[in-house]
Amino acid sequence: MLPFQGDLQVAGAAWGQSAGHNRALRRLVQVVFQDPFSSLSPRMTVEEIVGEGLGVHEPGLSLQARRERVVEALQDVGLGEDGASGLASLLGRYPHEFSGGQRQRLAIARALIIRPRVLLLDEPTSALDVTVQKQVLQLLQRLQREHGLSYLLITHDVDVIRAMAHQVIVMKDGIVIEFGATEAVLTQPSHAYTRILVSSAG
Repeated sequence: MLPFQGDLQVAGAAWGQSAGHNRALRRLVQVVFQDPFSSLSPRMTVEEIVGEGLGVHEPGLSLQARRERVVEALQDVGLGEDGASGLASLLGRYPHEFSGGQRQRLAIARALIIRPRVLLLDEPTSALDVTVQKQVLQLLQRLQREHGLSYLLITHDVDVIRAMAHQVIVMKDGIVIEFGATEAVLTQPSHAYTRILVSSAG
């Protein structure tokens, strides 16, 4: 979205400067933002929010097929399991009617509906209380297993890293200062900055 330098590849294809060139790649990579309240439009219903990506990437879908995909995505994240009447009510509701954890589930459903291969998770639990954080992390772990997803997780929370990450990149002032397997980086950090981060979480 902003001018950038350097090279980026997604699924073996180079990310270019042209939005048209990148369109297919954008389908493979979706984002779940830090604050589920500000990232969901207050003027759109659940059905519109979750189904929005289908309008861009699968415009030929009928309204019925689109709704079926929305329902599937909602059920996949643990919403919309109250029968037909509850589901109809859910589709017509707005973000402010949901708790923080439910809003983050909506955001995850919106990202998953176009069946990406990579989810970029920007501090996905930092706006949630501890109990809800655990539920969302368990949901993300299940979705990763079931859908074969890769996650690029941005977080300052060492406990979240321990729970979710296979590999870790530690950055300071935009520079990569350490990289490796999660267990190795967290138990035997080689850089002083990493050691500070790990010790502050203990």
